[in-house]
Amino acid sequence: MASSKEYLDFMLEQLSEMEDVTYRAMMGEYIIYYRGKVVGGIYDDRFLVKPTKSAVAMMPNAGAELPYEGAKEMLLVDNVDNKDFLRGLLEAMYEELPAAKKKK
Repeated sequence: MASSKEYLDFMLEQLSEMEDVTYRAMMGEYIIYYRGKVVGGIYDDRFLVKPTKSAVAMMPNAGAELPYEGAKEMLLVDNVDNKDFLRGLLEAMYEELPAAKKKK
């Protein structure tokens, strides 16, 4: 099942107070970037983030889920209605994320 444009729009609105949040459509899903780094994505209308130490600490009860068959597990963000939580989560994760790969 692909993610809906409506759910993408909802998540972008939730993250709208943050600067430099972008996305890219990929095979019916959406990759979410913060300041140029991949933080996670929208898969089957679920917001999943990479399992960094800070994300695990902020969401100790988050379920580890597969975004798609054969992928690495990511953390399901249940608290998508709380803009302040989402801002804190992405900001905390940023330093732990690898730098964006350079395009050839």
